[in-house]
Amino acid sequence: MRKFVTALVVIPLGIIFIVFAVANRHLVTVSFDPFNSADPSVAVTLPLFVVIILVAILGVAAGGMATWFRQRHWRRAARRHEADASRARAEAADLRASAVASRVDQQRLPAPGQRGIYGAAGRDKQGATL
Repeated sequence: MRKFVTALVVIPLGIIFIVFAVANRHLVTVSFDPFNSADPSVAVTLPLFVVIILVAILGVAAGGMATWFRQRHWRRAARRHEADASRARAEAADLRASAVASRVDQQRLPAPGQRGIYGAAGRDKQGATL
């Protein structure tokens, strides 16, 4: 299903890009010299669709970087909380292990003596014969 939805989005976008490139293939000159527009010292001549797609890519990259920098506080807090949670899990595991060990020590039965495990003549606490 996911591949179908991806194809449903990617194929039309690809067709739109191809149609856009064919319709805007004439050359434009992009100048980076604000003082001399007649004979710019730094200029690039490219097809219009390349210029527009490059500007779109740069805009997406700049927006992604700005968002990434603005979210650094949340990433830092998430790392700190993850470390705290990991430390708490380790402490809980240690406490659980020590509780199990102390329970085992408390439940150990005394070694059987001369009279047997259940007292004299093989009887339990209520006096029933075993």
